[in-house]
Amino acid sequence: MRDTKESRLLLVLLIAVAFALITVDIRGGRNSPVDGARQAAATVFGPVEDGLSSAVDPVGNAVSAIRDSGERHSRLATLEKENAALKAKLGSDDRSRSRLNQLDSMLKLAGEGQYGIKGAQVVAIGSAQGFSWTVTIDVGASDGIKRDMTVLNADGLVGRVTTVGPDTSTVLLANDPDFTVGTRMEGSDELGFASGQGDRPLRVQLLNGKAEVKKGDRLVTFGSESDKPFVPGVPVGVVSRVDPSGGGLTRTLYVTPYVSFTKLDIVGVVVQAPKKDPRDEVLPSKPRPVPTPTVTVTVTPSAGANQDGGQSDQSQSDQSPSDPSQTDEPQTDEQP
Repeated sequence: MRDTKESRLLLVLLIAVAFALITVDIRGGRNSPVDGARQAAATVFGPVEDGLSSAVDPVGNAVSAIRDSGERHSRLATLEKENAALKAKLGSDDRSRSRLNQLDSMLKLAGEGQYGIKGAQVVAIGSAQGFSWTVTIDVGASDGIKRDMTVLNADGLVGRVTTVGPDTSTVLLANDPDFTVGTRMEGSDELGFASGQGDRPLRVQLLNGKAEVKKGDRLVTFGSESDKPFVPGVPVGVVSRVDPSGGGLTRTLYVTPYVSFTKLDIVGVVVQAPKKDPRDEVLPSKPRPVPTPTVTVTVTPSAGANQDGGQSDQSQSDQSPSDPSQTDEPQTDEQP
């Protein structure tokens, strides 16, 4: 169609009629005067629209599939994040569970010894003081911690407090070469002094050079005056070697400590000493000895032995005399 004044006028007229029909249709609602025309148009053009829709559906499905794929990818990424968070939480729960077990065991030890303790966590290794075997714990003066307090954990003696800050404290470990603690032998009550040797067993000097000591004997802390720096009865370790007695005034022992100084986490600072010496009550239960199996040997006679016995009896039977003339009685010769 050429662009003329008539064509432009016709276009404007058609647009105006279309807007008028739309307005009448909207105002009429269900009773719209053009409803019949709309239904007729639907009857005529419906099959065509359906065919076009069928032709276009694969494209629409593809777009929908891409959109759904993106949504699934997003959900997958969300699930992966949730799984990672869950794994981290489970790991944290395992760590928390381990700490709770340590705390429960330590509280049990403190209850048996009647020690009033303040729980703490090891937050650092070493310190500026130059000690070779020290740790830093997360309690200090604001928590009632003072210098020369005993430090223990669920296994036994950890060390003593040497430096106190507002919120942290430094603990000198029992295996440090500068560490010394009075000890008492379980049962015999033999006294001595234990000194640290780094990663080697503790070295104990017994005051009695003739004391009867054997491998496997156990030691606890003897305690200090006014319970500082050590309270009595805290498990120290087990005798692993005894030096031969050379007739000296003292006797040397080597003791494997109960505490693993390279795996410290939850500890307790003794802020209140027991009213009485717990002596050996805090020591762990001794393992029960494994019974030695008894071997019973049963001897069963063999068939060959029975046959031999039978043959022996038979041979003896064959050798027995059957003629009276072959008896052992003497025979008398008659003379004609």
